[in-house]
Formats: sequence, C-alpha cells, structure tokens
Amino acid sequence: MILNQALKMAWKSMIGSKLRSFLTILGMIIGVFSVIALVSLGQGLGSNIKSELNKLGTYTLSVSITGRGTKASLSLEDTMEFANKPNVVAVSPTIRGSVKAKNGGKNKDVSLEGVVPDYETVQNFHVQSGRFIVQADIDHRQKVALIGTTTATNLFGLLDPVGQDVIINGIPFRVVGLLESKGSSFAGSNDDKLIIPLTTAERVLANPGIKSFIVQVDSAEHVDGVMDSLKIDLLKRFKTANSDGFTIFNQQDILNSSASIMSTISAVLGGIAGISLLVGGIGIMNIMLVSVSERTREIGIRKAVGAKKRDILLQFLIESVLLGATGGFIGVIVGIGLAIGLAKVFSLGVVISWQVIIIAFSFSLLIGVIFGLFPANKAAKLRPIDALRVD
Repeated sequence: MILNQALKMAWKSMIGSKLRSFLTILGMIIGVFSVIALVSLGQGLGSNIKSELNKLGTYTLSVSITGRGTKASLSLEDTMEFANKPNVVAVSPTIRGSVKAKNGGKNKDVSLEGVVPDYETVQNFHVQSGRFIVQADIDHRQKVALIGTTTATNLFGLLDPVGQDVIINGIPFRVVGLLESKGSSFAGSNDDKLIIPLTTAERVLANPGIKSFIVQVDSAEHVDGVMDSLKIDLLKRFKTANSDGFTIFNQQDILNSSASIMSTISAVLGGIAGISLLVGGIGIMNIMLVSVSERTREIGIRKAVGAKKRDILLQFLIESVLLGATGGFIGVIVGIGLAIGLAKVFSLGVVISWQVIIIAFSFSLLIGVIFGLFPANKAAKLRPIDALRVD
C-alpha cells in the first residue's frame, strides 16, 4: 500500500466520525497544552525571580539581625564602618515601616523606608526628577522625602509632586524627588512608597537602630572573604547561646538556589502534566481496538483482494499516529495561548520554550506509535477467511 493512500484513508476514517475522534485526542490535547503552559509559566516565574535578584547585583551581601530588643541592632555609625573593609564598595542600611501619608484631603497608608545616599547605587533605584537623599540630609535629619510613582498619583494626581509638601504621620515633609517606576516584584509594589533620610526615619518610626543592611562587594572573587570578615565582626556583638543572632545572604547563592528550585518545580509540573499524555495514549489504543473490531470485514476484503500484512499494519498505525499528531498540534496552539493569557491576567512573566514544545509534540507522536502498534498488529494478523465471516 502506498503511503499517500494510507494517509488519505486514515484521514477519511478520522473525519468520518468527528466527535469520536475529538474525544479520542482530547487526552492528548490536555496533556500537551498542560506541559507547555505549566513549564512555560514555571520558567517565566524563575526568570522573574532571577531578574529581581539581579537588580541588587550578584556581588552583594544582605545582612539581617534576628535578635530582639534595643541591643539587637546597630547604630548608623557602626553600620557605615563596614564600608571601610577591604573590597567593600558601599553599605546601604535601611529602616522600614508603615506610615499614614496625607496631602490635602487625600491620605493613604504607605510603606516608608529610611535610607542613606548609597541606597541609590546599591539598590539601583534612581529618581526621574528632582534629587536623591544626600549626606547633609542624614547629618541634619532633614524632613525631605522621595516619592514613588504610585504614591505620587494617589496623593497628588497629575500634579508634579517635586517641591510640594506631604504630611507623614502628622509631620510635614518636602518632596525633593520623584522615584523612577520599578513596577511590582514578588516582594510587592516598588512604586507605592516614600523614602526619607535614615536618621529622620528613626524618629518618625520611633525605631532607633539598624537591623538590616546590604554590603556591595567590588568583585565576585572577594564576596566570600568579605562575608567571613562580616561574620567575625557580627559574632563578637550578637552571638548568643542559641544562635548567631544574625543571618548573611549571599546574593549569588540565593540566585543559584532559586534557579535550582524553579527547575525542579518546572520538571515536576511537566511530569504531572505528562501523565495526561499517557492517559491520552490509552484512549487512542482503546479507540483503535474498537475500530479494528468495527472494520474486521473491511480488513478481510482488503486482504482477499491482495493487501499484505504490512499494508494493514501501516494503515492502522498511520491512523493512530495521525490522531496523536492532531492532538499534539492542537495542544501546542492551546498551550501557548493559555500560557500567554495566564501571564497577562496574573501579571507574570512567561518563557515559551521551543525545546519543550518540540519534546511535547514529539512525545504525542511517539505515544501514537506505541499505543497504535497493538491494535494495528491485531488487525494485520486477522485471517481473511475469519474476517469475511463477520457480519
């Protein structure tokens, strides 16, 4: 039997019963689009996390003091002393809290950060207009503020906030800079906040002392050395019987761990979705066995007029592969569309991997072959005399 004829016969058989064919390949469609959509979203989420971590740079160390009480913190002077260590470029301490901001009749609860000038370079967070916090603001506890784009819109509408006053917990502050828009991250919105000098924030938040800061190192090869040096100094101050009293996170280690975790999650999601492909394959085998039973007389007639065993085998095998290929193709289209749609709805990143698409589609073809072999072989082994006796 010529391959072209076998394809035409397989296609005619498939469209001859559209509903049954659709229900047969439905498992393949669900399996393929689940693999593509879930893996794409998983990889996209991993890419988002990597992007957020890269904003801090891979040559940074995040230090958090975990103890409680006034003694479980550092003064600004002690914290900035770490900037004098070899291979340290800058130190950026931060004090955080929530305040009520007001302008005229508009007010809202806003996240407040007390920072130093090095925050701009270490955190890679700049102003789009006005100026950033300067050392004089720190030294004289100036009542000046930087405002995020979302907060600016909520409090000032379309007016330029730079040069205007904003009331923070009942205290007037002059807005000296409008921050650039950073969007949202897994930690929340980066645009709905106020930034003021750290020394001023200690008074506004009634929270003297620093419990977290970031140390920027000049190169990757010096990160471990600076970390060890920090540990020695911090152990002298915060070591307790039960814990060290602090944690130091290497940004590169966090990046590597998150990449490993997201790869594992993507693999697990892909594996779970791949089970649907196996279920779809069982559906194809089931319907092909039914098809062989229904067309037993047809098989007998074709064998009687000269069709060979390999011709019958090829015919039913092609039908099975065609079902798998059709389900795989529809699944690819639906999977890409679903991944992009979910990414837009939930504001997530999505990475469409052509490697995953090719693997999923190839697997659907392979399943068509594997689960079609038994029914095709059964049809090929029918004896013409037995087949022609079937009513």
